[in-house]
Amino acid sequence: MKIISWNVNGIRAVAQKDFFRDFEIMAPDMLCLQETKAQDDQVAEALFGISDYKIFSNSAEKKGYSGTAILSRTEPISVSRNIGIVEHDSEGRVLCLEYEAFYLIDVYVPNSGNDLKRLGYRQEWDLAFYNYLKNLEKVKPVIVCGDFNVAHKPIDLARPKPNYNKSAGYMQEEIDGMDRFTQGGLADTFRHFYPDKEAAYSWWSYRAGARAKNVGWRIDYFLVSQSFIPNVKSAAILNEVMGSDHCPVAIELW
Repeated sequence: MKIISWNVNGIRAVAQKDFFRDFEIMAPDMLCLQETKAQDDQVAEALFGISDYKIFSNSAEKKGYSGTAILSRTEPISVSRNIGIVEHDSEGRVLCLEYEAFYLIDVYVPNSGNDLKRLGYRQEWDLAFYNYLKNLEKVKPVIVCGDFNVAHKPIDLARPKPNYNKSAGYMQEEIDGMDRFTQGGLADTFRHFYPDKEAAYSWWSYRAGARAKNVGWRIDYFLVSQSFIPNVKSAAILNEVMGSDHCPVAIELW
């Protein structure tokens, strides 16, 4: 089973590029999308023509903003949206599909913003989302994937020193939030297989030819319950896939 996660930076925009060709080549069993920037009907319209997949989405109240979606070959047991906390549930950031062996959670974590105005809110979000995942884990293992908007370790971005505690995505408060996940029973699948792999990034600024120079950040993750790690066959970053400022990341299950 192949699961792929991709921040598409606008589903309607990426659909006008090579999305459908790339989707066919990647051939995922489940595809989790973030930052769809569309309402549910617009997501369905943008993905019209894809057969053999069920399409689920969670859109923000604000049009053209945030949003998540999952395409799944398999009919899930149940579908839920959001985390049940009013102040965190208006931006379409969480979509959860329940399967027999696990919960699959698609997440688009809030960005602290260039001026760090949402850093405080981001800390509240990280804790609330962690608690949400741990409650799910009481029932069965979780696979959570998406854009976490943080580079966890210095190895996870090209220029750690000039960005540390200066740039959104590499503030200590955000790093602490990721530590809570990885120290609280959730394994970073990519680092499980490649603990020392450098220059492995999933997001690049559109400025200054950053992608061509591979001046990037790894901010897209697959985290799984520690108990589920033996079920994970491989993890990968699909940096050859274009169309967004992010590239897809993937895991395969036994």
